[in-house]
Amino acid sequence: MLSRLRQWWRGHRLRRGLVELLVIAGVFLVLRAWLQQDMANGPVPPLAGTTLEGRAFDLRRYPERPVLVHFWATWCRICALEQVSIDAVARDWPVITVAMQSGSAADVQQYLREAGLDFPVINDPDGTLARRFGVQAVPATFIVDERNRIVFRERGFTSEAGLRFRLWLAR
Repeated sequence: MLSRLRQWWRGHRLRRGLVELLVIAGVFLVLRAWLQQDMANGPVPPLAGTTLEGRAFDLRRYPERPVLVHFWATWCRICALEQVSIDAVARDWPVITVAMQSGSAADVQQYLREAGLDFPVINDPDGTLARRFGVQAVPATFIVDERNRIVFRERGFTSEAGLRFRLWLAR
């Protein structure tokens, strides 16, 4: 009798744990969809400008490989945690980052120098580019494929492995 009770309890706990896990996953997916609802999807909005290094950049001129478009800010602590990953990905994939509401170009350049970062940056002091992409909070990341379509979008922290995997899938 006692062994049957133990078996029933173990099975019940397993089912209960599985139900709890499914509820948590469902809440996560709904929250993620809600956070991304205003972010651009489908055809990529225009993204052109001059990088802090003085190079002209136009996102629509990258037809050969997927491109990582990353919005960040100097004042964002989550962005600071993610920047080493963005810098590493930029060595192997086309990357453009947009410094949103982070001050003057000189302020952003100083920040990059102090942090030892080398990825390309377009400064967006008034948030114009961010609004085109529906970015209301940073970090925000988009993967754009060869047809200039947004195939992945993420708001919040993303790992280097996650970025590389999404870029690989977008090929």
